[in-house]
Amino acid sequence: MSRNSRSVRYTSSPLLAGKTPVWRSKFVVAALALGFVGLTARAAYIQVIENDFFQRQGKVRFMRTLELPASRGRVLDRNGLLLAGSVVAASIWAIPEEVDRDPAKLRQLAKLLDMPIADLNKRLEDEDKSFVWLRRQVDAPIAQQIMALKIKGVHERPEYKRHYPEGESAAHVVGFTNVEDQGQEGVELAFQHELLGKAGSRRVIKDRLGRVVEDIGDEVPPSDGRDIQLSIDSKVQFFAYQKLRDAVAQHKAKAGSVVVLDAVTGEVLALANYPSYVPDQRRNLTGEQLRNRAITDTFEPGSTMKPITVAMALEAGRVTPQTIIETNPGRFQLGGFTISDTHNYGTLTVEGVIQKSSNVGALKIAQKMTPHEMWDTFTALGYGQKPQVQFPGAVTGRLRPWKTWKPVEQATMAYGYGLSASLFQMVQSYTAFAHDGSIIPVTMLKHSEPAVGTQVFSAKNAAAVRHMLQMAAGPGGTGQLAQTVGYSVGGKSGTARKQAGKGYAVGKYRAWFTGMAPIDKPRIIVGVMVDEPSNGTFYGGTVAAPVFSEVVQQTLRMMGVQPDMAVKPQVVATTVEESF
Repeated sequence: MSRNSRSVRYTSSPLLAGKTPVWRSKFVVAALALGFVGLTARAAYIQVIENDFFQRQGKVRFMRTLELPASRGRVLDRNGLLLAGSVVAASIWAIPEEVDRDPAKLRQLAKLLDMPIADLNKRLEDEDKSFVWLRRQVDAPIAQQIMALKIKGVHERPEYKRHYPEGESAAHVVGFTNVEDQGQEGVELAFQHELLGKAGSRRVIKDRLGRVVEDIGDEVPPSDGRDIQLSIDSKVQFFAYQKLRDAVAQHKAKAGSVVVLDAVTGEVLALANYPSYVPDQRRNLTGEQLRNRAITDTFEPGSTMKPITVAMALEAGRVTPQTIIETNPGRFQLGGFTISDTHNYGTLTVEGVIQKSSNVGALKIAQKMTPHEMWDTFTALGYGQKPQVQFPGAVTGRLRPWKTWKPVEQATMAYGYGLSASLFQMVQSYTAFAHDGSIIPVTMLKHSEPAVGTQVFSAKNAAAVRHMLQMAAGPGGTGQLAQTVGYSVGGKSGTARKQAGKGYAVGKYRAWFTGMAPIDKPRIIVGVMVDEPSNGTFYGGTVAAPVFSEVVQQTLRMMGVQPDMAVKPQVVATTVEESF
């Protein structure tokens, strides 16, 4: 076949030979033009008319506001010594999808983070996450070792961590914060708003991996928290805690508390509890350690209420310090109950009732008053009311309405049963004796001006009760072990049975001592409570009074108060049993 015969004759193809309509080509061109017009209109709509939405979406994906944390304010004692402060601490975080999964390096990282390798792998297993915390607020040396590993995807971020130099001695005063710098207990919680400050901010653009690529806008610097200066004297606080801890150990007790109050200004100089805890190390803490017993726990105060009973009777004009009270034969029947003294004291003066701590004498004095009169005085002294102090957890205690009192209840309240109070309430109520008859407000903040109180007793009757308290701590009294070297003291011991259900536990007591010094012009008031002493003695005069003695003597020396008596105590202290 010839070459020409093998060539294709395209003009002979019926498809190519057919004539195409003109409208079809115009339709295609028009469609393409319309498409371009639509795209142009959409672009103009997105970029010019309705661009806010898309700009917001872009900002959500790439623009971030980083918080610049404020440094939390310091907590200082009355002399400016640090009780709580913030230090820079690194927090370790990671981007799971970027982390180098070298097994050897991850094992080292887990060891430095003090976590099992399985827990570390669990945190890193979700590669969709762009951020995960590995450990918050690690110590600087640990953070340096972690960064030295140079594990890709593992980063550090500076944060603030609280530091508590006084440790367990001031733990119940200062409290602590959580990892987010929010106050959880004590002053850290009570003054959270003042201490926290205000965080600053920084606007940045991040890439898809969360890395900052550009700063935008002005940076708003953080405003650090305000410092709080407490009335607490850290030296008095430490000494009180130390002596309380030793007493709890010596008497094999369950717990204890001490409150030291400035009798002139109403400032709390010390508030100690045992057992305690170290605020920087809070793993495996128990409620027993965390409880601020001096403020949160209420008890029947026992014989420490007897001076108040006598004071209200003096104020009502029903007795004088020399009024004769017959306590023979040392017990009294009332409403089917027998109220007893530890000894038959026979005939006593009102002063002798306090000195010997006679239950029978106290109830007979109470019978000279009406329930309403007693309730009014108790209420005026703060019983049955929440203490007005800048501190969390303060409790009300229990004081039932006077109309519901039975005769036996009025009698038992005269010597501290049938009502309840915290050690803090008890100490504050004694300001009425130390401050010429007026109860003064108390404060946890430094306040150098003399407090202005509310008059409850006359200055004459307050002085008379102070003399009785001095007798109770002197020869023949139940609190002889409260005496100090160089300073006159006065106070009242108390031994109260512990409640158990509707009755009282067998062999379980709380030992109290509350008093003041120097006695003629009191400068401090100290309250001591020891819970469940079980080493052979449980009386307030033998368990709590020695702690009172040591704390008073050391505190007055630290305050520069001049001794007001001979160097030696007035008596050689002996154990004296008290009624309870």
